[in-house]
Order: sequence, then structure tokens, then C-alpha cells
Amino acid sequence: MSDYVQLAQEIKDLGRQAGFADVRISDVDLSHTVERYQEWIAAGHHGEMTYMESHGSKRYRPDELVPGTVRVISVRVDYLPRSSTKNWREREQRHAADTAIISIYARGRDYHKVLRQRLQQLASTIETRLGALGYRAFTDSAPVMEVALAEKAGLGWRGKHTLLLNREAGSLFFLGEILVDIPLPVDPPTSNHCGSCQSCIDVCPTRAIIGPYQLDARRCISYLTIELHGAIPLEFRSMIGNRVYGCDDCQLYCPWNKFAQMAVLDDFEVRHGLDQASMLDLFGWSESEFLRKMEGSPIRRIGYERWLRNLAVGLGNAAKEFKGRADIVQALQRRRDDLATSELVREHVVWALDQHQV
Repeated sequence: MSDYVQLAQEIKDLGRQAGFADVRISDVDLSHTVERYQEWIAAGHHGEMTYMESHGSKRYRPDELVPGTVRVISVRVDYLPRSSTKNWREREQRHAADTAIISIYARGRDYHKVLRQRLQQLASTIETRLGALGYRAFTDSAPVMEVALAEKAGLGWRGKHTLLLNREAGSLFFLGEILVDIPLPVDPPTSNHCGSCQSCIDVCPTRAIIGPYQLDARRCISYLTIELHGAIPLEFRSMIGNRVYGCDDCQLYCPWNKFAQMAVLDDFEVRHGLDQASMLDLFGWSESEFLRKMEGSPIRRIGYERWLRNLAVGLGNAAKEFKGRADIVQALQRRRDDLATSELVREHVVWALDQHQV
């Protein structure tokens, strides 16, 4: 047992050297999550994310997903860009109505690739110390309940917005896991520190947080702008504002994020000015330009069509401050009249033009 204690500490040290802000270890028992998760699926709160109901019990039984697994090494990677100012939360709350709001995590490189590579390197390093190791590394890439595992390992607690919160780092971080077959000592969970606060619930533009620790993804702007493939429901379009990829509001107004930590990795620095980009400029990109500039970005996966769909909604909502502004109306009209514009995009463009009618 003492050897495993030493090995666990060595793994944590190696993880921090690899760029992970924290490394913790848990067992694989997630039985306490099963009932709530099944109720969430049964209520249809996952929307079109059908993969959430796939794989059966493997999602909450890591030892079925990867036979032989007895422990999960969970890691935290902070992503707040180092270029952020001290008043970054206030700045993020005050985007001009014609500026595209893109979720902070998506302004740099695709975290899936960054974390997967580093997790693989960490696992390989462990093998050089230990010998042959049964393992698999994941980062939001398999039926793994990573928030539940991270909470169990003591990386934080699940906030009322359903994201993981940490007293020293808020919630602006990614999670990754290595499932292993060695009985390392486990870390204790931490306590919940949300108290009576419900800032995240009160500020949600679409009321997607339907109660403490309950999220109806079908109402969430991140879901609507990223996961939803078809038309954005009319009831939500005006609520989306100029959020064209994801939404950070529940995090921006969470008091714990005054402790958010700056990223140590260059990968999450802002690219292509996506922290203050003009919606008109982005709406003017050709498909080849979109694919080239979004190479290596998580935004690329939604494709050009949904990118234009989201921007059309944002430009329509700009009418709240810039109603009938000539350059916006002309850009929308050009898209509407372009024969190459898909019906999905055109429908949202026509809606946007309607918002600008004087």
C-alpha cells in the first residue's frame, strides 16, 4: 500500500509538470448518480444529444466501459486566457450589441486535442515508472461522467448550474480522465459551497437552469448554438442576443469565478480576435475562410451553415440597439438573395431582417 501512496503522489507531481492545474484520484462507484441521470434522460432534457442515452450502464460504470478499471485519475486544466485583464468578468458582461460573443473556452485551440495529448503523455510516463499499465484516457470523448468523477475525486463540487466549481479556481477549467487498473489510494471529496446563492439561476437568459442542479439543455444557449442542428426555436431567438457560440453567463455571474485561474498553456490564448470580433465581419466569411480560420478550433465542428445561422440570429438581435442599420441590413439581404445560402440559414436571415423593420 505504501508503494501505491508514493505512486499516487508521483502521478500528481507528473500531472502538474504536464500542465494540469490539479490531479486527483477516485474509485469507480457512481451508483449515487444513476437515478438522477436516468430521470434527466427520461424528461428529455438532453434534447438532440442522443449520445447521452447511448451505451447503457457503461456511462456510470467505468469498469464496464474499460474492463479492469478500479481507479480514475481526474485532472483539471484552467483555460482563462493569460491576456485577460483583472476585470475580465465585468468586461465580458458588456459586449457591444454588434460584437459576437463566443464562449471563452472556444476562443483558442480545441481543448479535446490539447488535453488528450497531455493525458496520453502522462499515462505513458506512468508506464515508464510502473511497467505495463491497463488504461484509457478521455476528455469529453466517451460515455464518461466526468463531472461526477471529478467531484468524487475532490476536484470541486457540482454547482447549481451543474458545472464543477472549485474554491481556488471557480469553474473555468476543462476536465480529463485516465481510467487505470491499479488500486491507487483515493482522494476525499470536498463539500458544497454554493449556499443560498442562485446567481446562475437568476441570470440565465433562457431560464435553462430550471432549479438548483437541474438543467434543461433544450433551453440552454450553448445547446442551441452548438448542439442543435436545425432551426433555433422562435421563442429563444431574441433571448440569445449576440451569443453566437455558447454562453458563459452562469459562470460570469458566479461569485466563485473571481478566483478563476489563468491558463498555463498557450493553446487557450485568443485567436483571430474572437474575444471582440464584429458579427458583420464574421458573417462575411466565405466557407473556405471559415474552415481555414477555424482550423484547430472547437468552433469548426458546428460547420459553416450553423455558424451563419447563429450569426444571423445575433445580427437580428442587434436591432435592439441598431435597428435598421444600413450595413447590417445589407449584409443580411445579400445572404438572403445568395443562391448558395441554405434554407436553414435563409430562414434565420429573414427572421433577422424582420427585426430590423422600422
